[in-house]
Amino acid sequence: MTVIKNIADFVGRWFALLVLAGAAVGLAVPDQAALVAPHVSLLLGVIMFGMGLTMRPVDFAIVAKHPKAVVLGVLAQYTVMPLLGWGIAHALGLPPLLVVGMVLVGSAPGGTASNVIVYLARGDVALSVAMTSISTMLAPFVTPLLVLGLAGSSLPVSASDLFLSILQVVLFPVVAGLLLRMAAKRFVERILPVLPLVSVVGIVLVVAAVVGANADAVLSTGLLVALAVVLHNSLGLGLGYLVGMVGGMPESARRAVSVEVGMQNSGLAAALATAHFAPLAALPAALFSVWHNLSGALVATYWARRAPRDAAGTEEAASTEASPRD
Repeated sequence: MTVIKNIADFVGRWFALLVLAGAAVGLAVPDQAALVAPHVSLLLGVIMFGMGLTMRPVDFAIVAKHPKAVVLGVLAQYTVMPLLGWGIAHALGLPPLLVVGMVLVGSAPGGTASNVIVYLARGDVALSVAMTSISTMLAPFVTPLLVLGLAGSSLPVSASDLFLSILQVVLFPVVAGLLLRMAAKRFVERILPVLPLVSVVGIVLVVAAVVGANADAVLSTGLLVALAVVLHNSLGLGLGYLVGMVGGMPESARRAVSVEVGMQNSGLAAALATAHFAPLAALPAALFSVWHNLSGALVATYWARRAPRDAAGTEEAASTEASPRD
């Protein structure tokens, strides 16, 4: 168990580079990597089950204590990123499948690795965990409507099919994990340290599969899509921070909202794109998965050296459990 925990710690520290390596493998051996593509939804279900195991009912208690921050944060999550994805895709003249892919990334709930980034950035971890949890629970209802409204004119979109998919690969596994932790708390808490290993391996396989299935597209349009992804993530981080500032939140909460808005559950976007559209639609999600972990590490490094003005509150929030789930 100690060896596995050490491996989990290693992959947690080098997550961004491992995801980048997964993309490289997809390009190097595309035919072999593409064989994993039909199993992307299953991989995501395993990842989301692991996320459920890390959740506790207390994670939602902050809603009652600080409803304004949570509501503003989740609203920003489901407005800023979908609109940015749609706007950037059209501004760069991306083809319809890539427009859908950008909208899917923007309409996904918060990226679960964001909790660790917020912790490292000395932000409000409790707020981050609450935003991730609530946006994930809302995803089956909100994500299909956003994709239908923003991308329905580009390609046919079945909101009901998206709803069922998100129930199967997100909500059901998360709830199952949460219930298992409540029923077998001691057992689950013993295996929590190794969950990052499961999550990292899963997301690396997803990225490798999507890149492998789109190797030709990556080589021909990869730079343009990469530009779209970098703009999407960077503007999301900036506008998320601005939302916190306009909302009168303390510095630690602004950092949490910034990261939560800018980082997306790209694994979910890739799974939905692969299952309901075409492999090309999953390309923005695969590139986003690589980039937002790199940018998140940079943001965390910058903020880690600058204590927020509400440092006492941040230290209290940092005591909340924060473990990688994406």
